[in-house]
Amino acid sequence: MRVKLSLIALCLVMMAMLAACGGEAEKAEKADEKADVETGEVAPAAKLVLGVAGAHSGDLASYGLPTVNAAKLVAAKINAAGGVNGSMVEVVAQDDQCKPELATNAATKMLSDDVKIVLGHICSGATKAALPIYMDGKIVVMSPSATNPPLTQSGEYPNFFRTIAPDDAQAALEVKFAKGLGLKNIAIIHDKGDYGKGFASFCKQFIEADADIQVALFEGVTPGAVDYSAVVQKIKGSGADGVIFGGYHPEASKVVTGMRKKGLDIPFLSDDGVKDDTFIKVAGKYAEGVYATGPMDFSSNPLYQEAVAAHKAEFGADPGPFFPEAYSAALALLKAVENAGSTDYDKVVDALRTKKVDTPVGNIKFDAKGDAEGVGFAIYQVQDGKYVEIK
Repeated sequence: MRVKLSLIALCLVMMAMLAACGGEAEKAEKADEKADVETGEVAPAAKLVLGVAGAHSGDLASYGLPTVNAAKLVAAKINAAGGVNGSMVEVVAQDDQCKPELATNAATKMLSDDVKIVLGHICSGATKAALPIYMDGKIVVMSPSATNPPLTQSGEYPNFFRTIAPDDAQAALEVKFAKGLGLKNIAIIHDKGDYGKGFASFCKQFIEADADIQVALFEGVTPGAVDYSAVVQKIKGSGADGVIFGGYHPEASKVVTGMRKKGLDIPFLSDDGVKDDTFIKVAGKYAEGVYATGPMDFSSNPLYQEAVAAHKAEFGADPGPFFPEAYSAALALLKAVENAGSTDYDKVVDALRTKKVDTPVGNIKFDAKGDAEGVGFAIYQVQDGKYVEIK
């Protein structure tokens, strides 16, 4: 009987000790949580989600899918080196098809999933629609391709950054090049969107400020229309000696095809929304000779070469448009989290603006507006079925 009582007593003592240890552990955990609240530090999670938003299906998927691939490659590289602040990077994609209404859905999903950094969106209109949601949620966003100037220059979205130069710089280069071709009377056509019309409007502004050239026609077309013969006829009737188009490849390919079939062989110039192999495939022989602005060529950069080689090894193909800009944006976002020591919004934003990072588009940081310093545009032309930079 005494033995049994002794055993019972021993068990009670051990249970009391375990309870005490558990209580101390709970107190320590609560103390740590309190310290985090007091210091404002955001403790690293077991995983760090990199949201990727853009056109992953539909007509403009050729612009968005390279960004998903870039994010996956950067995440794999960083995870192999131990992750970011001890957390493994997980890529989570949301498709917006470059449509504003779907972009807001994507942004809302990112917000509800507590994502803190987003690579995207791809198109300016979709980006503009989504940014207020990200701003309200203190989510940092970086686009490899949304070039509409007000996205950074308006000051409305301090959470927005990009690794590509804005459209006013692109338009200035385009008009200067058009003038160098000897063009005097230019028809400006656009797709009525934030990106296309925005770019076209800047071209119009620069032309009107130059006494040596003039705008023959400023006309919008409806995206997705089957026939653009009416606008082709207007171009012909305007007496234009060249065309500048603002928008994306589906509309550009139809306009230039219609022009060539009507015997209108004047120069056709466009933007980085057309500098895509898909434009060449769709327009076929009518793409030959078309000019388009696009991001500067960084192919001599070793990091660019490494990124392209990684894409070929993983996906068995050359990367598509905006891949180097997307790869650079993913690196910049993740490096900023590392430099910040957390996903704290203010600290990540400060890191992006003050700490340089080596990327395929150069050793970059971002100015007070959110534009990457040192990036720009070049002129390309379709020659023998490929875009070639015009030096």
